[in-house]
Amino acid sequence: MRAADLLVTTLVNAGVNTIYTLSGNQIMPIFDACFEHGIRLVHTRHEAAAVFMAEAHAQLTGTIGVALVTAAPGFTNALGPLFMAGKSETPVLLLSGDSALTQDGMGAFQELDQVAASRALTKHSERVMSAEAIGETTAAAIRCALQGRAGPVHLALPADVLTTAVTTTQAPSAASMQADTPVADRASLTSLLEAIDRAARPLCITGPALNATRQPQLHARLRKQLGVPVVAMESPRGLNDPSLGGIGEVLGQADLVIALGKDLDFTTGFGKPMLAPPAATVMMIDAQAEALQRAGAALGEHLSLQVCADPLASANALLEIASAGSSERQTRVAAWAQHVDTAIASRSFSAPADPATTSTQPMVPAELCAAVQACLDQSADPILVIDGGEFGQWAQACLSAPTRIINGVSGAIGGGLCYALAASIARPEADVFLLMGDGTSGFHFAEFETACRERAGFTAIIGHDGRWNAEHQIQMRDYGAERLIGCELSLARYDQAAQGLGCHGEYASDPAALQAALARALATDLPSCVVVPINGLPAPAAPTPTQHGAH
Repeated sequence: MRAADLLVTTLVNAGVNTIYTLSGNQIMPIFDACFEHGIRLVHTRHEAAAVFMAEAHAQLTGTIGVALVTAAPGFTNALGPLFMAGKSETPVLLLSGDSALTQDGMGAFQELDQVAASRALTKHSERVMSAEAIGETTAAAIRCALQGRAGPVHLALPADVLTTAVTTTQAPSAASMQADTPVADRASLTSLLEAIDRAARPLCITGPALNATRQPQLHARLRKQLGVPVVAMESPRGLNDPSLGGIGEVLGQADLVIALGKDLDFTTGFGKPMLAPPAATVMMIDAQAEALQRAGAALGEHLSLQVCADPLASANALLEIASAGSSERQTRVAAWAQHVDTAIASRSFSAPADPATTSTQPMVPAELCAAVQACLDQSADPILVIDGGEFGQWAQACLSAPTRIINGVSGAIGGGLCYALAASIARPEADVFLLMGDGTSGFHFAEFETACRERAGFTAIIGHDGRWNAEHQIQMRDYGAERLIGCELSLARYDQAAQGLGCHGEYASDPAALQAALARALATDLPSCVVVPINGLPAPAAPTPTQHGAH
């Protein structure tokens, strides 16, 4: 048995059945080892795409996502998305080929200190120095990725280590790779519950790892048993997230804020809205000690409880002791909870009442989104993927589905096409809808060929305004229309380019044509690219209090 075989057996024991990859010399032994275990290799057109796909796969399956790339240039291509996976709190294992140990310091082919390059972007980075240790090292890396606040890890795999025979035939077990989930102590949970019972305006905020996609029942259970409105914050626009309406207002009105795995970072205004009169009591459970320390420095005495523990396990423990009195809690804060719901649902724009009959030329983003929402509503199992950028913010504000993947707290753009492809592979029976702008679509457009080759069906809708609109809007606002520079794009026919890569293409310039185009796209077995010319309007803004009334 080679070390490569022991590595792959370890991955199988961890529940891995799919690896997103791009081939290269140093990792061919791992490709070969996958034959024996039936692991699916999804061969991408760029190493960054492989990491994006692993991130989406992990979010949708609840397992570790694995990306496999070759040495130095392949590895450096894969680095950027590690930042995104960290900010989205997603467990990703990046495996990279490496030059041979026996040639260290000799100027070997693609020799690079990979650990130094990836350390700042990962929870753990390590070069495997021994063939015998590869199983345990991989198991430890997977456990680290899952432990505490989940995130990416990296292992560099020297070419001569992978081909070395090992005497160890027993790979680490699945149990050895499971994360520890420390639970908040009973006294802390009781204190939190008592604070809820005293509060008139309680609000719970969670981080991306506890959103409705990854923990679909958690928010409803917390709302039902604690009587506390729950909001997942995962957008780079934070309190100005258009999909969360008046979140900034209600956060400032709350008298108790419970942060479950939610860092009080820039997305919450560094906690300052909670200090404005009437100042809130803040109680925080987080797996990351640094997050608790930052919150303590920002909030001082207003942070009345800080517990370093697993937020999900602690939330479940809290629910166990909170079963009694749940109806009384709901009744007592019913008006406040309704106010929060109204504020979150509020928007700074009006959606068209009938997009099939009312249209502007070119379409405004809300018209486009209304047609897509109709398709989402008709699907038995929709997955909504939304990239970043100005059009992405329109889509996040207008569209909803039970399962959603967005660009996340990192604010990165360009990964949407990769997310959609992985979503189709992870959940092949689902209807996957991707919304992205013409700018973001260019990052990984070649993955349409991967999707076609892998028979990964999804419907991509490109809002085509012919520019990098987010930066265009900044220039308009800060410098004026006479100083617009460097943000224009062409009116290229992306639908025809997708057709050239083997996919289904559509071009729709009005709502009626769009509805027909979406119907045809959903009917085909091919990945689809639907291009829609739009008016490049500024993204929705957070609504003012007068738009939905004050509590």
